[in-house]
Formats: sequence, C-alpha cells, structure tokens
Amino acid sequence: MVSIAGSKKLKRQMAPSFWGISRKNKRFAITVRPGSHSKARSIPTAILLRDILKIVTTLREAKSTIYGGKVTIDGVKRKSLHHSIGLMDVVELENISDVYRFVPKDSKILKPLKINETEKTKKLAKVISKTSIKGGKTQLGFHDGRSMISDIDVNVGDSCLLEIPKQKILQVIKLEQDCQVIVTRGINAGQIGTVKKIEGGTFNLPRRVLLELGERKIEISTEMIMVVGKEKPVIQVG
Repeated sequence: MVSIAGSKKLKRQMAPSFWGISRKNKRFAITVRPGSHSKARSIPTAILLRDILKIVTTLREAKSTIYGGKVTIDGVKRKSLHHSIGLMDVVELENISDVYRFVPKDSKILKPLKINETEKTKKLAKVISKTSIKGGKTQLGFHDGRSMISDIDVNVGDSCLLEIPKQKILQVIKLEQDCQVIVTRGINAGQIGTVKKIEGGTFNLPRRVLLELGERKIEISTEMIMVVGKEKPVIQVG
C-alpha cells in the first residue's frame, strides 16, 4: 500500500531546537510521522535514542533497538522510528533501569525526566475536547490523541490522571482557583505555578488564567498550561 503520511525526513535546519541535534554534519534527519502529538511539539523515537538519551550512536543501532521491540511508550511497545513522543509520555527501554517522563523544563517544551519505577503506569492527560455522542454518552479527547467514552465529571482544560496502558481514569484534577499547573510552552515552559484567577474567553481572546510563579504574576492562555495537582503535583513533573 502506498504511504500518504508525508515525508520520512526533515532538513536539519528546520528541526525544532529542543531536539538538540547537530545541524551541520548532515543535511537530513528523521522526522515525526503524524500521530498522537503534533510535529512541532514531539520527538521521533530514533532522535530520542541517538541524540537525546544517547543510548545508541548511529541510526543503524537505533533501528535495531526499535525494530527489536526494546522501546515502550506509555506501556506499549513501539516499532517505528518516526513514532511521536510528546508531553507527559512515559518511555522505558529494555535492559535499562531508568524510566523517563517527557515534560517541559528550562524553557524547552520537552525534556526527559527520570521518574520512580512506581510511576511508570501513571500519566497526566489534558482534556482538550468533550463531545456528546449517540446514546447520551460523552467522548473525551486528550492532548496526546487518545480518546475515551466516560460519564465522569470533567471539563475541557481539566487534567486526568490515567493508568496506562489500561487507559483508566484514576483521578480528575480540575482547572480551578488555587490549583497547580505547569507551563507547557513559551519562555516560562517548565515552571509550576498557582492559578489565582480564571478569565473566560471572548471572540478575540482565548480563555486565560492569572498565574502566580513565585513572586511574579502573569496572564497566560489555558492552551499553554496543564493542571498537575490541587496543592502539589500528583506525579513527578519537575
């Protein structure tokens, strides 16, 4: 069957800076295939192994590792060089004890964070859509492309603590005053703050919050934050 999913390679000069790849020694790099995360906010599995974690040194070694089923993402073995790894994804590697969660940090939208073994089955997912479907049921859509049908009380902008790969909702964390959020994009990416006020959206302005970051207060769109806890983060995020 003919592939229609776009090019498998990308000019290195056009690659996102958070990939951390050299832009001069070669012309092209592996790119992300359309999938769970957007191209601009995710990392292809091959780049992760070779350039970020430096588990392998060549693309040939990356292929052997990935095609051998040694990479597990959110509890599922992934065998594509181009599989997208994005916000809050949990990555395990065979024969390596470290488990990583990908979070915003130091103004970068994605960096690997070593987490405890006990947390590898937990993941935060932001609700980005809520739709009524046939039978009076509700379908939830999450930031990482997954969806589920649920009657749980949750709104767009809230976060759900999921058990992966079972995709079971363990807890709902509401976007409300005094909750804890992490900034996912921009110069403040990776900072955790407290929501002091929520402003409704208008035709010209998106929904936004007044966020307290230490001694500073900023106004930021809800699209650029993720709720991580009520008084403190429910899992490791920084």
